[in-house]
Amino acid sequence: MSIIRPFPAVRPAKEKAHLIAALPYDVMNSDEAREMVKDNPLSFLHVDKAEIDLPKEINLYDEKVYQKAKENLYSLIDNKHLIKEEKPCLYLYQQVMNGHAQTGLVAGSSIEEYEKDLIKKHEFTRADKEADRIKHVDTLNAQTGPIFLTYRAQKNITDKMNELMKSPPLYDFTAEDDVKHIVWRIEKDEDIQYFMDRFKEIECLYIADGHHRCASAVRVGQRRKAANPNHTGKEEYNTFLSVIFPHDQLAIYDYNRIVKDLNGFTEEEFMNKVAEKFTIEEYAKDEPYRPEATHKFGMYMNKKWYILTAKKGTFDANDLVAALDVSIMQNNLLNPILGIGDPRTDNRIDFIGGIRGLGELSRRVDAGEAVAFSMHPTSIEELMNIADAGKIMPPKSTWFEPKLRSGLLIHLLS
Repeated sequence: MSIIRPFPAVRPAKEKAHLIAALPYDVMNSDEAREMVKDNPLSFLHVDKAEIDLPKEINLYDEKVYQKAKENLYSLIDNKHLIKEEKPCLYLYQQVMNGHAQTGLVAGSSIEEYEKDLIKKHEFTRADKEADRIKHVDTLNAQTGPIFLTYRAQKNITDKMNELMKSPPLYDFTAEDDVKHIVWRIEKDEDIQYFMDRFKEIECLYIADGHHRCASAVRVGQRRKAANPNHTGKEEYNTFLSVIFPHDQLAIYDYNRIVKDLNGFTEEEFMNKVAEKFTIEEYAKDEPYRPEATHKFGMYMNKKWYILTAKKGTFDANDLVAALDVSIMQNNLLNPILGIGDPRTDNRIDFIGGIRGLGELSRRVDAGEAVAFSMHPTSIEELMNIADAGKIMPPKSTWFEPKLRSGLLIHLLS
């Protein structure tokens, strides 16, 4: 059973939505964010990355950053750039990128179901990242970035969404990256109840993206519950802001790897090591190699692309995690040959989302880094099967596009 609830959203005034909506805080650094907002004082990055309005030398976790974020949020509200709905509603949020559309239901998802593992995870979280967002949510008394959830698609839900999308939207704009964003408000009680009832029939939800934001929202909710002697379960802190998509509409992109050096090997020695676990063939075409199937990888080094194919015995096909391409790469090449033991913390490796194109891999290696690997994307079915089994995917396994915009719908906790 999946519990969802409508909520009284704080949202942009209609004519301000395209100015306020912003990419998530964790897909750019502070300098990039400053550049993005230099001509836009309404950008929600002033809330989600408030250090951009403070001296450059400030620590990202300084109390002043969180207080500045709070000041900026409530300034947007006080100046009517953001307005609060009087009635709790659900919303539909559609994104269109390169002709591909995905439509999710925006709702409050249950913290209790997260605790019971009915909202399934596939990644570990880092304590420092959790602590940052906990502080942000608690200080602002608001969840400002939606969690990207998915469920095994149900035709009746999709049909209902399509029916409601025939009505005029609340927002309809194209962002600077050419991604189209359309939002519909669901305010009729019978429509809200329809979705609540249908989601009760769904066994579980899955976190696609946003594990840290989700864990942080849950921790704040737990703290507020413990501190409230009159807790009823109906308080806003019992849910977290989510956009819930049917799995068959989602696009997962490749998450590629670049390594700065060959770990002391000559190029010939490195190739000989790789050949122990992978067959190697030169790629004949004058373009980057994009793996067309699982267990195949592209490798770019010294201005040449190669096709790597995992040899028999390099992984256990019956192990859901070990059979992932990201695991095969990590366990047979990155760790034993290049010495990348923990890809989350090793500064010799970098990760490039496939949305940036494989040309970025060639460019980086040509500019001085040692070797790049192009990956076949992890599938949404693999993600859900691993979460169902209670297992954890390796770091940097998935890259979802398009990214959900922050600032379109905000959830106040009281």
